[in-house]
Amino acid sequence: MELNPKRAASIEMKTALPGPNAQQLLKRRMEHIPRGPFNMVPTFAAKAEGALLTDVDGNTFIDFAGAIGSLNVGHCPPKVVEALKAQLDRYLHPCFHVVMYEPYVALAEKLNQMTPGDHKKKTFFLNSGAEAVENAVKIARKYTGRRAVISFERGFHGRTYMAMSLTSKVKPYKNGFGPFAPDTYKMPYPYYYRAPHGMSQDEVDDYHLHQFEDFFLAEVPGEEVAAIIMEPVQGEGGFVIPSVRFVQGVKALCEQYGMLFIADEVQTGFGRTGKNFAMEHYGVIPDLMTLSKSIAAGLPLSAVTGRSDIMDAPGIGEIGGTYGGSPLGCVAALKVIEMLEEERLAERAAEIGAAVSGRFLRLQQELDRIGDVRTLGAMSAIELVKDPVTKEPDKELTARVLQDAHQHGVIVMGAGIYSNVIRILSPLVITDGQLAEGLDVLEQALRNGLSDT
Repeated sequence: MELNPKRAASIEMKTALPGPNAQQLLKRRMEHIPRGPFNMVPTFAAKAEGALLTDVDGNTFIDFAGAIGSLNVGHCPPKVVEALKAQLDRYLHPCFHVVMYEPYVALAEKLNQMTPGDHKKKTFFLNSGAEAVENAVKIARKYTGRRAVISFERGFHGRTYMAMSLTSKVKPYKNGFGPFAPDTYKMPYPYYYRAPHGMSQDEVDDYHLHQFEDFFLAEVPGEEVAAIIMEPVQGEGGFVIPSVRFVQGVKALCEQYGMLFIADEVQTGFGRTGKNFAMEHYGVIPDLMTLSKSIAAGLPLSAVTGRSDIMDAPGIGEIGGTYGGSPLGCVAALKVIEMLEEERLAERAAEIGAAVSGRFLRLQQELDRIGDVRTLGAMSAIELVKDPVTKEPDKELTARVLQDAHQHGVIVMGAGIYSNVIRILSPLVITDGQLAEGLDVLEQALRNGLSDT
């Protein structure tokens, strides 16, 4: 996809980062907030709209991070803001467990209709992706009466104890926080770029799928596994994309042994990958799905959606939470879904991904430090290496590129088990001009980073 080069500049950098106002706030942040919560860009937001964010020093950025994939419909979408204002005049939080409210029911109905599969489904709501994962595991164990849960290497499922136990990458997510939840296990997930030399994609898939049979003999019988949880594209793991064959193979194993298939669509959902949900790319219908991030335009909300008989396994009071499915989150999510449908944002995601991958695949021909370019819809990654033959990860170059991009007005994040992947999660409402301008900055940041070596 070629973008229109005629465009007005959106980026405006008035100060280096952090600017004077941001420096004052940083002092307060360091004094009053623990160091643990990480901060990607050393500044503070003042206002934001669409794919643009302006900080407290008047610097305007193009946002390629989208609050870690939470803003598919952009910052402050007018339809969502109007719905929230109207809801504020009605009630804030009667708590669904005390007095029910219609937006909760309406959103559950909508998700039951739009998620993959024609079977009868039910949905309930929580606050975060990690909570959705926790509860999907609880439901799976309750339904199957089994104890074990399998996730995948490089996967990320959250920071609560069960979610953290299912997550890879020890530092920073797990270091020193053990012991972790028992009966959680990890299996390999295909990473075709880093497969042993000479192995085809099919051979990689076959090898990893065969390892399940060995695992069931050596570790836990398949008959004692409640569920396998999988990201259809690994997010924090570096936007690693499996084949249709592999995902369908995992689903076949689930069916063979009576295990549930849980699709963790926290980052991949709501149009991000060019479909409403990433599992649609694979022709696989999950038993349970975990949803969050872009579900409500940045408001805290998550969901577990699944087969009615599975979802009804817990008894009354066994799942839930005081703030789960807040009215504000539900009305925001209903508007997000409306925008997704009316503005064809999943189709727009495919256009964005084509533009990003096209730019960096061309650049890869010139710069062999770009080891791999991966895209599914608007979930795009650029993996940087020190050597194209050995594929040794280049964490330092990645850090330099990110810092340079920030200083020149593009908010972008890294990812990957080796911290050598640049990930792009721009809002799907980004304009062609903003996308091209942001890619120009990112390309120059890469060139600058290479010149510093």
